[in-house]
Amino acid sequence: MANPLRAEVVRLYKNLLYLGREYPKGGDYFRDRLRLAFSKNKGVQDPEQIRALIARGEFVARELEALYYLRKYRAMKKRYYEDESSHSLNI
Repeated sequence: MANPLRAEVVRLYKNLLYLGREYPKGGDYFRDRLRLAFSKNKGVQDPEQIRALIARGEFVARELEALYYLRKYRAMKKRYYEDESSHSLNI
């Protein structure tokens, strides 16, 4: 019998794999760690435990998105706003 939560697990894996492409330590590092984490829990059969693991994975996905937004924000701020110390020298 196929697990009804399998589609959610596969969706989560693909989403995390996509998000891992921009990981600061590199996509290969992230992919290896992701594969290890999913293979470690591949024997879990309890639906409640699977749901808990999916919720944890979705939390990690949200944290990665927040990390990427923060990095983009810092890059834009650095690009468009001058450093405050340069204004004090022009007095």
